[in-house]
Amino acid sequence: MRLRALVVLLLVANLLYFAWSRGGLAMFGAVPAQLGQSEPERLTQQVRPQLLKILKDEAAPKP
Repeated sequence: MRLRALVVLLLVANLLYFAWSRGGLAMFGAVPAQLGQSEPERLTQQVRPQLLKILKDEAAPKP
């Protein structure tokens, strides 16, 4: 009986952890750091982002 209770407890704990890690418990205020963090101040710190130009690497081998 104790083993069965332990297995059920571990199963419930795993389900709660899975729901928390996927953001499923956000409505209760439990949000993991990776989902709750945003850094809007970084956007305001950019200096002339319109001048950024992405160049292709011509030396890269073509498939």
